[in-house]
Amino acid sequence: MSAARITRDTAPSFIVRSNLLRARCLFKIVFGEERSEAKSESGRASSGARPLPMKRAVGATASVFPFPLEPARDAEPARPRVSFIIPAHNEAQTIAEVLERIALLELDSQIVVVDDGSTDATPAILERWAKTHPSGVVVTQPNRGKGAAIRAAIPHVDRDIVVIQDADMEYDPAEVPTLIEPIARGAADVVFGSRLAGGKPQRAYMFWHLVGNKVLSLLTNVLYNTTLSDMETGYKAFRVEVLRSLDLRQDDFAIEPEITAKVCKRRLRIYELPISYYGRTYDEGKKITWRDGFHAVQVLVAERLRA
Repeated sequence: MSAARITRDTAPSFIVRSNLLRARCLFKIVFGEERSEAKSESGRASSGARPLPMKRAVGATASVFPFPLEPARDAEPARPRVSFIIPAHNEAQTIAEVLERIALLELDSQIVVVDDGSTDATPAILERWAKTHPSGVVVTQPNRGKGAAIRAAIPHVDRDIVVIQDADMEYDPAEVPTLIEPIARGAADVVFGSRLAGGKPQRAYMFWHLVGNKVLSLLTNVLYNTTLSDMETGYKAFRVEVLRSLDLRQDDFAIEPEITAKVCKRRLRIYELPISYYGRTYDEGKKITWRDGFHAVQVLVAERLRA
């Protein structure tokens, strides 16, 4: 029936016949091949020929549709490749636990430990650890400070992300996978773990240290037009290219404000995430003092004025 002859009275019957025709064609597409294969098999059986194996079970429709009936399972994601830089000076009480906790992480990790002139059992502990961990790197140098130790470790890192991990267990390695997540998914160049952002366990002690950290962070925000809550944090993660490109010069704890100033000045993508902080007292081995706070101010201002 041509389109010109379709009227209001004949349209319903035309639609019915069209639907029947479509159904017949679909039936032939789905089941026609199986019927022809079945006839061929019966003919071979009557003639004594050896039957050929069926290509697929009767009623299967996998060849009709261009997509799988069941969604393919996603491949297991690759583990992030992370290098840990661990500056250590007289940390015999905690260094072994730090190394053990890193080994438990679901990461493709490399560990670079710098023994910064330790006079306790730290060198012996690292020597034993190196014998059972041939992929690890132990660098030994005279006591020059945290900044010098970090600089000594940078040439040895070989992973995509670098985390600076203190050897004193004030920062828990179990939080590293969360810390590096913005870098791993390509959103960040640098991540600061903030002790002052809230939401994580914090040891309550040393009021004036808290005041000093807040003052330094406020100064950083004013000088570099940013919103960091904890610029002095010891937990910082970097894309490896970023860390290698920084011209670091400070030898002592001033490495922290130097890193902060230089990444802020370059307007890199900096993220902050809350972290736990299990701070130590001076009796327990804490080393940073109020003098380091004044030095941090000098470094922040000097880097801001540097061309």
